[in-house]
Amino acid sequence: MNTNSPLFDRIRVKPDHDRRLQTELPGCQWPGCCAQATHRAPKGRLRASEYWRFCLDHVREYNNSYNFFAGMSDDAIAQYQKESITGHRPTWKMGSLGGRRTRSSRTDFRSAGWAADDPFRLFGDAAANGHARPAPEERKILNAQRRALEVLGLEGDAKRADIKSRFKTLVKRHHPDANGGDRGSEDRLRQIIAAYNYLKSAGFC
Repeated sequence: MNTNSPLFDRIRVKPDHDRRLQTELPGCQWPGCCAQATHRAPKGRLRASEYWRFCLDHVREYNNSYNFFAGMSDDAIAQYQKESITGHRPTWKMGSLGGRRTRSSRTDFRSAGWAADDPFRLFGDAAANGHARPAPEERKILNAQRRALEVLGLEGDAKRADIKSRFKTLVKRHHPDANGGDRGSEDRLRQIIAAYNYLKSAGFC
C-alpha cells in the first residue's frame, strides 16, 4: 500500500470513543439524586427568573405536581386569567382618554358634544360649535341641480319628500305601460330618471 498517496490522507477512522469535549453539567438538585441536571424547571410564580436543575426523571415528576396558581384565591386566579387576555397591560374604556363628554343626557353620537382633539370639527356637536352640516334643503343650489329640479317641475326650495313624490308621479305618467305601450314619452322618462338620480347623488333625496 502506498502511504504517500493523497487518497490515504483523506481516510478517517472512527475512534473507539467520542473525543469531543463534553460540557460538564451540574448535578440534579432533587434530594438524594446524583444524576446530571439536563433540564430546568421554574421555582414558582413569584420567582419567574429562578429555576431548579433536575434530571429528566425528576423534572417530569416536578412538572406533574407543579401549580402556578398555588397560594392564590379563586378571585385572584379569575382576575389573573382576565388580565392575561391583554398581556397584563393596563386598559381603558373606549373614549375615557380621548375626550370629555359635555352632555351625557344625549345618546346620539352626532349630538353628544365631544371635547376631543378634533381640529376639523368632524365629531363635535354641530349646533354648539357653529359647524352644522346643512340639510339638503339648505344647501346652495347649483345650476345643474336647479335644472334637474326643473325637469321634475320643482322649485329650488323643494323638500326631499316632494322630490320623491314628484318622481314617482312622473314615472307612472310617462311609463310605456301606463300609456298602452306607447313609447312616445320614453325620452321624457329617461330625462326624469336621470334628473332624479343626479339629485339623489347630490343628497337631495
